[in-house]
Amino acid sequence: MIFQYDVLVIGGGHAGCEAAAAAANMGAKTCLLTMDMNKIAQMSCNPAIGGIAKGQIVREIDALGGYMGLITDASSIQFRMLNRSKGPAVWSPRAQCDRQKYIDNWRKTIDNTDNLYIFQDQATELLVEKSNTSKEAAQRVIGVKTIWGIDMYARTVIITAGTFLNGLMHIGNKQVEGGRISEPAVHNFTDSITRWGITVARMKTGTPVRIDKRSVHFEYTEEQPGDSDYHQFSFFGKQRSLPQMPCWTFNTNEKAHSIIRNSLSEAPILNGQIQSTGPRYCPSIETKLITFPDKSSHPLFLEPEGVDTNEMYLNGFSSSMPWDIQIEAIHQIPALSDAKIYRPGYAIEYDYFDPTQLKPSLESKIIEGLFFAGQVNGTTGYEEAGGQGIVAGINAANLCSNNQPFIMKRDESYIGVLIDDLTTKGVDEPYRMFTSRAEYRILLRQDDADARLTEKAYTLGIAKRERYDWWLEKKEHILRIENFFYNNTVKPEYVNSLLEKIGSSPIKGTTKLIDLIGRPNVTITDLANILPTLKECLETCPNRKEEIIEATEIKMKYKGYIERERIFAEKMHRLENIKIKGHFNYNKIHDLSTECRQKLERIQPETLAQASRIPGVSPNDINVLLILMGR
Repeated sequence: MIFQYDVLVIGGGHAGCEAAAAAANMGAKTCLLTMDMNKIAQMSCNPAIGGIAKGQIVREIDALGGYMGLITDASSIQFRMLNRSKGPAVWSPRAQCDRQKYIDNWRKTIDNTDNLYIFQDQATELLVEKSNTSKEAAQRVIGVKTIWGIDMYARTVIITAGTFLNGLMHIGNKQVEGGRISEPAVHNFTDSITRWGITVARMKTGTPVRIDKRSVHFEYTEEQPGDSDYHQFSFFGKQRSLPQMPCWTFNTNEKAHSIIRNSLSEAPILNGQIQSTGPRYCPSIETKLITFPDKSSHPLFLEPEGVDTNEMYLNGFSSSMPWDIQIEAIHQIPALSDAKIYRPGYAIEYDYFDPTQLKPSLESKIIEGLFFAGQVNGTTGYEEAGGQGIVAGINAANLCSNNQPFIMKRDESYIGVLIDDLTTKGVDEPYRMFTSRAEYRILLRQDDADARLTEKAYTLGIAKRERYDWWLEKKEHILRIENFFYNNTVKPEYVNSLLEKIGSSPIKGTTKLIDLIGRPNVTITDLANILPTLKECLETCPNRKEEIIEATEIKMKYKGYIERERIFAEKMHRLENIKIKGHFNYNKIHDLSTECRQKLERIQPETLAQASRIPGVSPNDINVLLILMGR
């Protein structure tokens, strides 16, 4: 074997798998270096994909030709569309997955991707040499050395090491080195990266106990079934095929809280044993009791881990308390009074690298050809990792082909928002995506990710012709239905009975269908039931008729809001188009505030718009730069 590649991906988690597949599908000779080939895309915490804003990211990965959506659908044992009571801008898909089948499906995908090779080993040293190009980085990556003494060379390297870099797990006062339970930590590799000037810090995450289903008193829980409609993650391919399973909900109580409160001195996250920062939006149960002292209960969700196992995930009870305290506390909850566990919850600390030292392409500003994606950039979540991974894989392949970087703007995707936030603002706690982080939420809906990104993916070479044709067919049918509504009218005698039935005001004269569909309670399906010509138009849709109808309806109902947000986004594009990198020595511009000068000098934003989003850079500072650019 000759260990010489275009793209070398370090780490076989969600970021690594998407990165490797994207690069290989673009024609780059790619190697995925992983410590365990049998745990590719392991779900270290909850075996679930999606959720608020995270579901949008997965649909974007799918629209870009990635695999997380397809594999989630093939592994899903419960699917739900969250936030359906709110506007479609915040509808978010979520799926509970069979943990083992998810791994198996990813392994099958990786094994059958052309140009993609797997090698089981561990990187121990980053190989770097002096750069001989005209780029700003003084050095460039050339590969890695492994613990077995193999030198693996590549034109680009993507680091997606997750929580494994100097990983340290905590259960009470017990500490064990590892990247996940029963898996070793990676030592030395961090030092081989930071010696070149890349800065490192520590973060913390955690996971709860796993419960034996046979020991649960389900009579004290409320069953939470999934959706049984047409929704799925991927815009392409078959619907979910595995048996669908329910989850169960219940609450903690004061008895359980009392056990934990009386032992808080033994909590590593509170007694100083853990020094790093944990995720604000996924706190441990001990942190919840400190943060919300007046709450007498907290919600819990008992979620299945697969169709062939009794293992269940206790969502809402993340903890690093001593194992016996964890068990004693859960035994105070009626549904879990006789619970047997497979393993206790634990916390883990790990290394991450300052993402403001990355370009928007996720390439290092310091080492040419070196990319970072996933938790090593200070994020949390499989979806955030996968979104970064596919972008890093695209850009690594582009660099090998001397193509321009692929960078998505904030009005093009949640992934674009995520990467811009990371590279512009940095992180001081594990970053998690929310719809509130995106100022263009109406443009970034889960239903239109294919409309935003599939043609880009096809141009890049990730999305294959079959997927592209699937989108073109859908696009054609959306346009046909839209034209029907814009070009046809209806008389009162045909529609008023329906309008009265659904609580909408009757019409007094002939009305355009486009005006009717703008009403809150009126749906395309309702109108099709009374208008044979519309029903005939809808019957021409392919198999995914319901998805097409939903996408068209949202597009027409919210047309005014969408256009208004698009106009605002286009105004902001003017700042996005003003390139400032390399134009200024910020330390010499004394009209800028001291904080602004320091932040701009450190981050070196690409555009004026990116500069405007840096905390500490005021509108007045932007005006100063605009004036100087005019000169």
